[in-house]
Amino acid sequence: MHSSSLGRPVPAASRRTVLRGIGGAAVLGAGIPLLSACGGSGTAADPKTVSLGSNASDAVPKKAFAEIYAAFTKQSGITVDVNTKDHNTFQEQINSYLQGTPDDVFNWFAGYRMQFFAAKGLASPIDDVWQKIGGNFPDAMKALSKGADGKYYFVPISTSLWGVFYRKSVFKKYGYEVPTTWDQLVALCKQMKKDGLVPFAFGDKDAWPALGTFDQINFRTNGYDFHVELMAGKASWTDAKVRTAFDHWAEILPYHQEGAVGRTWQDAAQTLISKKAGMYLFGSFVAQQFTNKADLDDLDFFPFPEINSAHGQDTVEAPTDGFMLSKAPKNKTGALKLLEFLGTPEAEQIYLKSDPSLVAASDNADTSSYTALQKKAYATIAGAKHLTQFMDRDSRPDFTSTVMQPALQKFVRDPRGVDSLLASIERQKKTIFASA
Repeated sequence: MHSSSLGRPVPAASRRTVLRGIGGAAVLGAGIPLLSACGGSGTAADPKTVSLGSNASDAVPKKAFAEIYAAFTKQSGITVDVNTKDHNTFQEQINSYLQGTPDDVFNWFAGYRMQFFAAKGLASPIDDVWQKIGGNFPDAMKALSKGADGKYYFVPISTSLWGVFYRKSVFKKYGYEVPTTWDQLVALCKQMKKDGLVPFAFGDKDAWPALGTFDQINFRTNGYDFHVELMAGKASWTDAKVRTAFDHWAEILPYHQEGAVGRTWQDAAQTLISKKAGMYLFGSFVAQQFTNKADLDDLDFFPFPEINSAHGQDTVEAPTDGFMLSKAPKNKTGALKLLEFLGTPEAEQIYLKSDPSLVAASDNADTSSYTALQKKAYATIAGAKHLTQFMDRDSRPDFTSTVMQPALQKFVRDPRGVDSLLASIERQKKTIFASA
């Protein structure tokens, strides 16, 4: 997924602002920090209070978290002093905030974005917490919660997934089989076109959905390790492996909805709902567009098909949100107790009761109240060998927003000239990743 509030998409304009994120460290550091902790720097620590910086400004997650904190207070006697800021402001100002006097605990994202601040010494390791909560999470989720130094810095609470969504009734009507290989996917696209359907709904007006398409094709073609190195700026965009991924994309691009750069993802979703499109490669939050229960019950998905048998379908894109411990928490003992509680199935169940659009990060959570779609998403994530976070979380957000978004829109408009496009991406990448 993306930089949304726990799985919820942010508006296009604010999203572009969000995506300047952590990469614009120098810019952010130069500004007057709008984010500040609940207590001033001279305030003595209250052992019965933990301060928490929250980006959960949307009504649904805000309420869900309030219920978790109330349950923690009831259990521990420690009050959680929540400092909620607008989701986008929080991400814009996170660098200045963490360098100042931040709250004890703060909301953030798994993977590269967490590792960025851990490597800068702006977060504290929480290995002690993981000794207690480790049994609640699958190995792939544990890997997402570690810094580059191998220490834990993150407690996940909820996750979503990217896959190929379709309507069961459409597949039944035409006798389509779910494809598990690239050749089967291409054959299905051809058949859908013959049957008068748009094989893939597609809208890239906001410039980020295409990032998800690239992710799927790249890690299916080249594997998890190469994908992670490419996102981290270590592998080259002019590598023949990247060209192969784009060649695959060019092969199925004609089966995507035309005029994608002028269409929002919500409008693309409407063509899946109206049965004009057969498939939609997207995040599970697409379900939010299915406001009619009968339509929602008809919605299903399959993992993106295998391209290279060496990698199969072992990687799943599952953007994960959770919590971190700041560099010098005033009430460290209380903060660690809170993080421990946040890593329990109980905390996740409280959250998901209020926000059923996501699934639990823990594989010990009670899934009995899940919809069929949630259960399938949960099983797919829990069974994955590797989890990725979406390009704008797995790489520097300034790189994805200023380089990758326009580059992929250019490719979608005209897939010719890939070599010069990749050379341009590589040149810009070197400049951006060389900066602080």
